[in-house]
Amino acid sequence: MTLRPWQHGDVAALVDCLDGDETISRWLDMIPQPYRAKEALLWIDQAASYWREGSAAPFALVAAESGEVGYWIRRDERGQGLTTRGLNLISRWAIETLGCERVQLRADEDNAPSQRVAERAGFQREGILRSVHYNARLGRRVNYVMYSLLPSELPGRPA
Repeated sequence: MTLRPWQHGDVAALVDCLDGDETISRWLDMIPQPYRAKEALLWIDQAASYWREGSAAPFALVAAESGEVGYWIRRDERGQGLTTRGLNLISRWAIETLGCERVQLRADEDNAPSQRVAERAGFQREGILRSVHYNARLGRRVNYVMYSLLPSELPGRPA
């Protein structure tokens, strides 16, 4: 599950969930009935204003369709394929157990070993997220290479 602010893309889901639901209508009388797109848009805009003002933090609780993974391994275990095996296991778990439709990871553009792990685990390189982070230890802005793995790309899974 993921907690996030409400978005305009949530209108249809809000209408589907709230319109005509007798239990919600009974206990939450501030939710209008019928509940249509107009009411959903008003709520989403109101929720956004709460966030901006810092007066409230209304969240949407949604099923996580994508997940992100990161990894590191102790120095004396590097170069043995353990990180790749671990990445394969957690990716399979995220897709098959959690139902993720996408698993993604980011690696510093200068971190070639991490990129090799992602590629060996079947992740597809998508592109560069330019200047997305400041690394104080390196004293520079960091470009990340974005990788993803989709269910049909899991090793040993039919396409």
